[in-house]
Amino acid sequence: MSEPIRILVAEDHLVARVGVTTIVNMQPDMQVVAEASNGQQAVELYRQHRPDVTLLDLRMPVMGGVGAANAIRGEFPKARMIALTTYGGDEDIRRAMAAGVQAYLTKDVLHDELLKAIRAVHAGNTYLPSAVAAALTAQMPRPDLSGRELEVLGLIVQGLANKQIAYSLGIAEHTVKNHVKSILGKLGAQDRTQAATVAIQRGIIHL
Repeated sequence: MSEPIRILVAEDHLVARVGVTTIVNMQPDMQVVAEASNGQQAVELYRQHRPDVTLLDLRMPVMGGVGAANAIRGEFPKARMIALTTYGGDEDIRRAMAAGVQAYLTKDVLHDELLKAIRAVHAGNTYLPSAVAAALTAQMPRPDLSGRELEVLGLIVQGLANKQIAYSLGIAEHTVKNHVKSILGKLGAQDRTQAATVAIQRGIIHL
């Protein structure tokens, strides 16, 4: 029998980590070799164990999954990684793919889908469940927001008025108005509330 696929599981929630580890270890062709509870640990354990496939939760303390993926990729360009997350916004997916993950799964996936993804990534393929692929194609093109517009959008999401945003960023109120107008246009939003909703749903701004 060939060697089992060696897997590193990085997930800060104990229950979720135990769940994934249990499912994986029940497979005859897979074995969890290490478990990390934050991104920094994931990078260190990757160095120690050199797993075949790494499952990375995107939201972890100390260092998130995207940061961990970038760090691992920087040292080990051939690393094979799967993002596991509760967020399915298209910008989240893009960020993770840009960091080098080959599969993107939301945590509500069925066991079979997780195992399928592990085998696909181990074989050198990418794996995007249909819902994730649909989120990516439905939301094209990505909003081309400037750095300043992202700052303004972040403050809109926090519920700040133009005057407060102007004060917070040290710019004139009419400049904020221009930014807001531009943001609404780029996001296809009617008003600030809709802009905030779109920004959160798509993972452009994180609360």
